[in-house]
Amino acid sequence: MKPVATPHDYSASERRVALAAVLIVLFLSALDQTIVATAMPRIIAELSGLDRIAWVSTAYLLTSTVVVPVYGKLGDIYGRQPVLVFGVLVFLLGSMLCGMAGEFGPLPVIGDGMNQLIAFRALQGLGAGALTTGAFATVADIAPPAERGRYTGLFGAMFGLAGLAGPVLGGFLTDQATTTILGHVVSGWRFIFYVNLPLGIVALFILLTRLPRGSRGADARIDWLGSLLIIAASVPLLLALSWGGEGGGWDQPRIIGGFTVAAVAFALFLVVSRGKSWAVVPLDLFRDPVVARANLALFLINLGYMGVPMFLPLYLQLVRGLSAADSGIAMLPLLLGILTGSIVAGRVSRRSQAYKPVLVAGGFVALVALLLLTGLGADTPRWQLTVTLLLLGTGLGPAQGMYTLAIQSAVAHARVGVATAAAQFCRQIGATVGVAIFGALLTFHLAAELPLRVPQLAVSGQPVDLSQAQRLAMDPAALADTVGPAASAAAGSGLRASFAVSIEALFPVALGMLLLAFLVTISIPARRLRGRDDPASEDARAAAA
Repeated sequence: MKPVATPHDYSASERRVALAAVLIVLFLSALDQTIVATAMPRIIAELSGLDRIAWVSTAYLLTSTVVVPVYGKLGDIYGRQPVLVFGVLVFLLGSMLCGMAGEFGPLPVIGDGMNQLIAFRALQGLGAGALTTGAFATVADIAPPAERGRYTGLFGAMFGLAGLAGPVLGGFLTDQATTTILGHVVSGWRFIFYVNLPLGIVALFILLTRLPRGSRGADARIDWLGSLLIIAASVPLLLALSWGGEGGGWDQPRIIGGFTVAAVAFALFLVVSRGKSWAVVPLDLFRDPVVARANLALFLINLGYMGVPMFLPLYLQLVRGLSAADSGIAMLPLLLGILTGSIVAGRVSRRSQAYKPVLVAGGFVALVALLLLTGLGADTPRWQLTVTLLLLGTGLGPAQGMYTLAIQSAVAHARVGVATAAAQFCRQIGATVGVAIFGALLTFHLAAELPLRVPQLAVSGQPVDLSQAQRLAMDPAALADTVGPAASAAAGSGLRASFAVSIEALFPVALGMLLLAFLVTISIPARRLRGRDDPASEDARAAAA
């Protein structure tokens, strides 16, 4: 019989310090996901890469996703501290390089500034994968499921705080932080990456000096083959989705090949993982209906949600003419709602020791809000948009931690790391696929709309350059120089209409995904959250055995 892994016995002071440490690293990761969105139109205009807009987020999400199961396993074996420290170091290196993307012209192998940004975002993601997984698993070390409601509420609040600060800070830095250093102009958007550096240094100090290593005792074998197969399945899938949105049809050989490779790699992953308790994603975890259905709901929610925060700032800036800072402020109600919904969900679950009621209630509210958002138009009053986003965030708030809490409560402590990592993997792969799908849909619709609405930009029957269209939509003077003063008004109207129709078409798709997630959530078994001394807990049964 293998020994049962036991958590580090945290004292009250250690618990506070550990919580502070993981909240900082969680904020670091969450801020980077929200601060970039409002700066993207300016980044694309400078680096010329609207056709690759989805990959700025996809690269980050892809790399942070595929390494999550490995980080979860390593944390179970060696403790949370070394995994978190490694993650912060890699994340900070990637942040610094992202801020420098394109500063020195094209680079060998990587290419232009947009390719550099995508590559360095991928490096950032390799570090970020450790941050969220390590943070959630550390909370599982600190307290049993019945007491974790307040902690998951705080985690959701941290996501909300990062969401509140990110768009505003991103917009402010983009608009105001441009500076000249030794005669060289440094664009303001670059500071959205540099701002991670001081936060990361603080996080590193606390992690290295005050955070205990946490739980140990899990099976020390690491499923490297399974990890490689996850990568082999994810990368071709996302490439195929991205290529599909570029036009030319979905029957292109490279797209068919990408889907085929992804399907074969996933099938092989299922084969090599079957029957292995030490697999990178243990399949036997999914025999529990709570684990299986909560993970499926996480996947669907994040797949559907990504179209809103990624492309709504683009809509506000290109269609409504808001500045980067103003579009960030317009996004605040969404993130304030997430903050509120998460805190309330944590408190309710702690008092009731139940997770399903808050998940069902939140899912219903989110559905109503997204249904209202599908009616968004250029003439929608600002107050209506504000209320809708606030409602949507409130509904999504419980999803920030409650699904993970349900999953952690269903497994033994020795497997908390891999179970948490599996949940984070489903969350992030959903977001990654969502970014790719919505990016593909946007470029597909734009490729159809622009030649019809802005024929002035069509050249010899060739497709309209999407990057050029985005730059011209933001710069009326450049548009007048390109099409002539007489045609600039009509061209500008056509550009705005093209982006409006293309972005508005994304919201019904998001609604469909959230509806599926709601139906799955309803089917999750309702169980009582386990307490510290609950004799029915998995740990107690394992110890008795």
